[in-house]
Amino acid sequence: MTGPPVPAVLPPSLRAGLGLVAALAALVVLVLGVLYAGHSEPSRVDVWIQSAVGDVPSPWREVALAIDFLGEPAGAAALVATVVTGCLLLRRPRAAVLVVAGTGLAVGTTTLLKSLVGRTIHGADNLSYPSGHTAFFTALALVVALLATGRLGLGSTAGTPAVLTAALVAGVAMGWAQVALGAHYPTDVLGGWCTALVVVPATAWLVDRIAGDGRWHRR
Repeated sequence: MTGPPVPAVLPPSLRAGLGLVAALAALVVLVLGVLYAGHSEPSRVDVWIQSAVGDVPSPWREVALAIDFLGEPAGAAALVATVVTGCLLLRRPRAAVLVVAGTGLAVGTTTLLKSLVGRTIHGADNLSYPSGHTAFFTALALVVALLATGRLGLGSTAGTPAVLTAALVAGVAMGWAQVALGAHYPTDVLGGWCTALVVVPATAWLVDRIAGDGRWHRR
């Protein structure tokens, strides 16, 4: 006996739009990486944004620290475990795989890029481009948004803006925290955000390809 097809984690209606966004994001990551390779000082854009953010007083500093914790190993692990548990409770094992693979590859990519670009902040040992915290938080938001979009059956007209809005909100929140705490330059944050926009759709497409692109039936 066969059941309904297993839903794709990258809905077909979103593939073209997110593919274009991923291509543009990859270009941004590459250009910024070339521009700031080996640098240890902020750019003019960084200085302007940092001056706009300014020193963050209490209680906003505590808010920034709380958001920052969500990108630290303990906080990130707790978030991933929570979302994976939700996926398994909803009987969406493929979605659980995407949660782990998407966020893991996003962080892994930023780690690799940091070594290649060699941009630093607050000393030679603090590689900063692109921001891993921002990439992780954006990647998780993207995964959750993709799963929600697929579950609600949204088409490209509503689904693509919804997914990108979730990514923007997550990226702005974590990016603000990183800049406010002096952990990253604003352009590091942009690089991390764009990294997630590249990695997550590609990972989702790969998961679907390996698992049968939603066409396998449960027996």
